[in-house]
Amino acid sequence: MSLVAVATCAGDQLVDPDSPLLLDALDAAGVEGELCVWDDSRVRWDRYELVVVRSTWDYAARRDEFLEWARGLGRVLNPFEVLRYSADKHYLIDQAQRGHAVVATSFCDVGASPTFPDADFVVKPCVGAGSIDADRFARDERERATAHVRRLHDAGRDAMIQPYIASVDTLGERALIFIDGAFSHAMTKGAMLNDAPDDRDALFRREQMTRADAEPDALAAAAAVLDDPRFADLLYARVDLVDDDGTWRLMELELVEPSLFLGYDDTAATTLARAIRVRLERPSR
Repeated sequence: MSLVAVATCAGDQLVDPDSPLLLDALDAAGVEGELCVWDDSRVRWDRYELVVVRSTWDYAARRDEFLEWARGLGRVLNPFEVLRYSADKHYLIDQAQRGHAVVATSFCDVGASPTFPDADFVVKPCVGAGSIDADRFARDERERATAHVRRLHDAGRDAMIQPYIASVDTLGERALIFIDGAFSHAMTKGAMLNDAPDDRDALFRREQMTRADAEPDALAAAAAVLDDPRFADLLYARVDLVDDDGTWRLMELELVEPSLFLGYDDTAATTLARAIRVRLERPSR
C-alpha cells in the first residue's frame, strides 16, 4: 500500500474536521495516509511517496521556513511553485493584471505608509490564515488602523488594505471548492470581522459556515481564475469571492492550505482520495 503524508500543524486533530475524513477516504482508496506535523523535526519525509499539504495553518508567521520545507520535499501537492505563489496575497496584483475582477486592494509593505479608502475598510496581513490579525475599521478610524499596520510592520509583515464589501454582512463570502480540477461544492462564509478580535481569532468560526448553491456567474468567475496553465494540475483549490454591486470579485485564491469542508459534501473526501491515488500511480518526474 502506498504511503502518503498529510501535512498539518500541531494540534490539528482538535481543529480540522477534514483530516479524519481524508484519512478514512485514503484507506478506502487503498492508500495509507499518515497525519504529520510539517515542522516536526522527527518526521522522515523521505519515507513518503507523496506529501499532501493540508492544514498547515501556522505557517503564516514563518512563510520562508514553510516554503523552504516544501521545496525540500520529493513530491508535494499542491506543487511547490503553486504554494509559493498562493502563500502571499500580493498575487492579487497578478490576478488583476490578468483581467480578473479583484477586490480593490492597496498594499503597504514594511516601511511604507498606509493609504486608507474614504469608506469602511479592512486591514490584514499579506500572509495570513482566516481572520487572524485582520481587522475592520470605520472610515474615521485611521489612527487605529495606522497602529494596526504598524504592529504588522513591526513583526516584519506586509499589510494590505481593502474596502469593506457591504454584501459580506448579508450574502457572505462565497467559497468555491475545486478538487482535481473540477468544481466540487460551495460554501457561504458569514461575516468574520463583526466581533471583537478575541472572539474571532481562529481560522474560521464553524457556525459561520453553511453549504451554498453556487451562482452560475460566481462559478464562471472562479473557473476563469483557475483556467491558467500554472494551475493545470491542482489537487485542490478554493476560490473565495464577494459580490460587489453585482460583480463577483476575487477575495482570496486559496491554493496552500484551505479548508475544503469535506464534511459538507458526501463525495468530496472520496474524490480527493482518488485523485491522490491517481497521482501516486503516475511516474515521478
